[in-house]
Amino acid sequence: MRILVTGAAGFIGSTLSHRLLERGDEVLGYDNLNDYYDPSLKEARLARLTPHANFRFVRAALEDRGALEKAFADFRPQRVVNLAAQAGVRYSLINPHAYVQANLVGFINVLEACRHGGVKHLVYASSSSVYGANRKLPFAVEDAVDHPVSLYAATKKANELMAHTYSHLYGLPTTGLRFFTVYGPWGRPDMALFLFTKKILASEPIEVFNHGRHSRDFTYIDDIVEGVIRTLDHVAAPDPAFDALHPDPATSSAPYRLYNIGNHQPVELARYIEVLEEKLGRKAEKILLPMQPGDVPDTYADVAALSRDTGYAPSTPIEVGIGRFVDWYRGYYGV
Repeated sequence: MRILVTGAAGFIGSTLSHRLLERGDEVLGYDNLNDYYDPSLKEARLARLTPHANFRFVRAALEDRGALEKAFADFRPQRVVNLAAQAGVRYSLINPHAYVQANLVGFINVLEACRHGGVKHLVYASSSSVYGANRKLPFAVEDAVDHPVSLYAATKKANELMAHTYSHLYGLPTTGLRFFTVYGPWGRPDMALFLFTKKILASEPIEVFNHGRHSRDFTYIDDIVEGVIRTLDHVAAPDPAFDALHPDPATSSAPYRLYNIGNHQPVELARYIEVLEEKLGRKAEKILLPMQPGDVPDTYADVAALSRDTGYAPSTPIEVGIGRFVDWYRGYYGV
């Protein structure tokens, strides 16, 4: 298939593009390589993709409607995976306008391009952040998510609503994936595992929010990518059992689906740090701090719907995943 991947120089996007190329798909990567974090890491991820004969790349932003429309017209994708976005909960407190441009303006450009380009399936990144102030665990796609606690979360919830509109009005099959904390080789430098590893190896103290007591459904990158591909191949269709009098938020009478994509095994941050210390062979000096504004105490993914519909079965424990990350980090940075 011809698959357009936005955010192709990103953590998930670059790993996904590799897997798609390995199975014989043609991939057009689309990314603006912005400086939210070190662009050289994005360029290094991209450099691993460019030798593939079936890979092409466009450097542009989602907000650049003309560039996006040209990419669609030239490549004529059959399916699209939209992973480009302004990420990060904490940064949304500092620069909210970046989220409006990339996550709202950018996403409507993607939807319009898919609609006019005859795309057969749009899979897009949502986030576990949409669960916001919810306290019922595990988080299930059938739960209402009307109380976001960060602008980042609000933009991701808005993406789900926008996608449903296009599924309803134009019959565009859309599937939203609520990613739970993703980690692994080639990861994001603004994420805890990367930050902790860098500081521990430099003998610098690490900041541990909520005194390490909150938990996250840490999900290894290979498990995430497997789930994305399974979802991409399982085109969203109307739910024949959808009841408008008792609507299920995760399905619709339109070709629309929402899924959690996580490990279904939350781990307390303190334990996550312990495993990292074991893999690095060093102890961390910790600065214990209260919860950050916009953060939530716990995340825990109910992945029953994704498993039922696609056979998704995450299988990587943190002991294995963190070990692989540390090996990659030491090799990449020569530490």
